[in-house]
Amino acid sequence: MRTVKTDAAAQATSTSSGKNDQWIDKAKAHLLQNYKQQPIVLERGLGSRVWDADGREYLDLLGGIATCGLGHCHPEVVAAVRAQLDKLWHVSNAFYTEPQIELASRLTAASGLQRAFFCNSGAEANEALIKLARKVQKDRGNADRYEVITFENSFHGRTLATVTATGQTRYQKGFEPLPAGFTHVPYGDLDAVRKAVGPHTAAILVEPIQGEGGVRAAPKGFLQGLRALCDEKGLLLLVDEIQTGMGRTGKAFAYQHEGILPDGISLAKSLGNGLPIGAMLCTDEAGKSLTPGTHGSTFGGNLIAAVAANVVVRKVTEPQMLREVEQKGEYFLTRLRELQGRMPSIIKEARGLGLLIGVELFQDAAPFISRCRELGLLVNAAGEKTIRFAPAYTVTNDDLDHGVRILERALKS
Repeated sequence: MRTVKTDAAAQATSTSSGKNDQWIDKAKAHLLQNYKQQPIVLERGLGSRVWDADGREYLDLLGGIATCGLGHCHPEVVAAVRAQLDKLWHVSNAFYTEPQIELASRLTAASGLQRAFFCNSGAEANEALIKLARKVQKDRGNADRYEVITFENSFHGRTLATVTATGQTRYQKGFEPLPAGFTHVPYGDLDAVRKAVGPHTAAILVEPIQGEGGVRAAPKGFLQGLRALCDEKGLLLLVDEIQTGMGRTGKAFAYQHEGILPDGISLAKSLGNGLPIGAMLCTDEAGKSLTPGTHGSTFGGNLIAAVAANVVVRKVTEPQMLREVEQKGEYFLTRLRELQGRMPSIIKEARGLGLLIGVELFQDAAPFISRCRELGLLVNAAGEKTIRFAPAYTVTNDDLDHGVRILERALKS
């Protein structure tokens, strides 16, 4: 097994001169400076490895932020996309295409939902859920029901509606006045949700695990409680599966751990293994409200993204793949908790489900993330103090062990 070099000199980062610095200088001159990017320029990848413009190799345990579930340049995805490139790329949703129809069939079979809408990102998928909830309630004769209950520390996207749905004011600052129709309550508090339901409530939107909120899982039984409350009050239960969907937690969709069926879910990230595609799935009953002309997306479900997603859905719904994700996640979490035991004054908690894991520190995570990169490991922050890991499902235990060793070195620095 080939391992990433961990010699600090060999892995020197942006302080050295080279192609990285040249490209970063150009980026600073031309790109909008709205991202806080790590100072390397990534050129190529394979599996759980990536290489920067200066040829340095890194172990990638971030996977495009829970996006490249099958790893970089998975051969079956590459082959499917290459074949489609020679056939047809885009015709718009004014016409049917086989890859999109096949993808809808696969997703509905895996989810238990009956209808699929395709878009380009997670934010767009959540926008579709919000519009769906309002339209369903109006079609039911409940014109005053337009509010969506969401949760503190949640994250649902960067559009004006989805950033308002997001329960973190730091993402909303500067964009006021925000759209009306969203209420935030404490995550995991079913009593607080019940108290928040009123005559204007249309739906509840929830993440099974709050990824950007620090990789925090909902308490056991919480989703079941929300399902029962929605049934009682005539609300739609909407589940944001953008980070947790497509096998990330050891099931095809994280809500399946609770044995419930939502009215609608949003997908993106791992769905295209890095190609831009999102989806909103819903019940047949709810889907009847989105009639021709009520919603759309020019590029949604285009042929290139759809063929890639078909490979992903086929692979990540295989029982063996899901078992491996569960087993690798348990193994990795055990190793990280062992590290916590060795460093109790630095690591507060290691938590997660499947291959979505957070290591919360007692201090700001940013310096340690930089040190990990210097040592050859790519991760990022989920909140100020939590280091997020979202490796490819194809990652090996040897790679996970290596990642733990690098993390330990970084935390001791």
